[in-house]
Amino acid sequence: MVITRRVGCLRRTSGGRVGTERRSNAADRLDPTIAHNARVWNYWLGGKDHYAADREAGDHVFRMFPDIVHVARADREFLGRAVRFLADEAGIRQFLDIGTGLPTAENTHEVAQRVAPESRIVYADNDALVLVHARALLTSSPQGATDYVDADIRDTDRLLEAAGRTLDFSRPVAIMLLGVLNFVLDTEEAQRVVRRLMDAVPSGSYLVLTHPTLELGGEGNVEAMQFWNQNAKPPITARSGAEVARFLDGLELLEPGLVSCARWRPDPADGSGTAPAQVAQYGAVARKP
Repeated sequence: MVITRRVGCLRRTSGGRVGTERRSNAADRLDPTIAHNARVWNYWLGGKDHYAADREAGDHVFRMFPDIVHVARADREFLGRAVRFLADEAGIRQFLDIGTGLPTAENTHEVAQRVAPESRIVYADNDALVLVHARALLTSSPQGATDYVDADIRDTDRLLEAAGRTLDFSRPVAIMLLGVLNFVLDTEEAQRVVRRLMDAVPSGSYLVLTHPTLELGGEGNVEAMQFWNQNAKPPITARSGAEVARFLDGLELLEPGLVSCARWRPDPADGSGTAPAQVAQYGAVARKP
């Protein structure tokens, strides 16, 4: 995610409108000539919100590391399973989804409100095109609420302040960090971000994360990541399982633990009992005691 110091909140009004001025400002920030992660990810997922530069970079990375498309899809499917678990079995009614990316099918609010219509969801991202399309994330059941915060994850205090307009931080919240900590290149800084987020929520809250790795069959991604960091934005880093596990310090890790996100409580596909093929993306869900 590109660092930005602007933090704003688009709120759904009774007429279903959002701030047009903010969307105009976001359009001014767009650079279609440089591939951007949110748009390339959308391309890999089969979406339509991308430019020629994004498709070119996405195709190049795919040729270098063909499993990247499986990673993108497994990450998205993990989100659905995790949110369903949290809303249904864990009884969570508040979600802070940071680094949400471009809207696709089965967004966090759609999954959560299908289980519990009163759920409240705040999305946060700082990609200009995501902001332009934020209207799609601001649909909500009448009983619940959705908001969008234009913010960088490293501006954690300001992000939390904006999210607090919709979320009640005295009650449990699920902090969703799917494929976003890999854009915070300094591991100690990334750990500080996670600690600050989890310090802001009470006991009974959850941390949900995914993170790319060069383990789990991801060794072939080394050159693809180097290409990305030289030709696209924002720069990205992989981390080992041991490094990712540090983000979960002090939390109660749910079964099956820190695993390939494709293997976190997979939906039964054909009844064969065969585990899904793992992808080079760690996934975990943990509870704050």
